[in-house]
Order: sequence, then structure tokens, then C-alpha cells
Amino acid sequence: MLHVVLYEPQIPPNTGNIIRLCANTGATLHLIEPLGFRLDDKSLRRSGLDYHDLADLLVHPNLQECLDRLAASRWFAVETGARSRYTEFAYRDSDAFFFGPETRGLPAGVVARLGSDRSITVPMRPASRSLNLSNAVAVVVYEAWRQMNFAGRGEPAGGDEVVR
Repeated sequence: MLHVVLYEPQIPPNTGNIIRLCANTGATLHLIEPLGFRLDDKSLRRSGLDYHDLADLLVHPNLQECLDRLAASRWFAVETGARSRYTEFAYRDSDAFFFGPETRGLPAGVVARLGSDRSITVPMRPASRSLNLSNAVAVVVYEAWRQMNFAGRGEPAGGDEVVR
């Protein structure tokens, strides 16, 4: 399935919400150290750590180990300054989306290493600085999953019948 990579995340509730998102979409969550919190932090638990047993979560000591683990994946840097919108790509199973720390985004060196040709952004109004990290992850992951026809989801009660 998809991979969500948080590079040096800082805010526990954001990571907790993303754990919950990954549990509900089947995406694997990768955290690259250093983390700005402990994984057993009480505030992280309130925001989604109770979903930890339902999510695939890997912690990497550095970027290189994560890149090695995801060598077979296409890498996308998600950042506010990118020229391509997240909706302009055809995503596929095993794609990996890299998000930077909440206060500074992905460093330029990381973006260059991932490949600036696959640097994507979520459009915003001109005066806005950025979206909340967990919201940005949700927007991108759900678009990629939608393009894959929500592969792996359970059938809703009553099948796919549309109620009008």
C-alpha cells in the first residue's frame, strides 16, 4: 500500500492523528528520528496511539535508512513551495509521501535527494502559510487511495448502492 513518511515530526497530536489515518487507509507510517516526542507520550495516545496496533509503524534512525527501506517506491516530497499540485500525478501502490517537520517543512537537501521532479503541494490561498500536517497528509493520502479505487477497503453496508 502507500507509505507516509514524517521527517523529524515535532507535535505529538499530529503524529497521533496520522497514525489513525494510516490505520484507516492501510498506509504504512514511517517516522524518521529525531522525534520531538516519545511514542508513548500521553498526548500522542489521546490523538491516535490507541490505533497503533492497527497501523503499520516503522521508526528509522535517519533518512538514509528510510530511503533504503523504500528503495522500490516512488518518492514524493510534499511541501508548500512545490510547483506541481498533488492532483497532477497518477499514483500507484507503494508510493511514498515525505512530509517535513511542522515548524520548518522538508529541508532543501532532502527535497533535492527525493527528486524535485516529484515535489508536490496542496494548493492554498496566497496569504496562507501552510496546512496542519495531519490535514495535509490526509488530503494527499486520500487522493492517492481514491485513484487506486480505495483498494483494500471493506465494502460498506448495502454494497456500493448510491442513496439519492
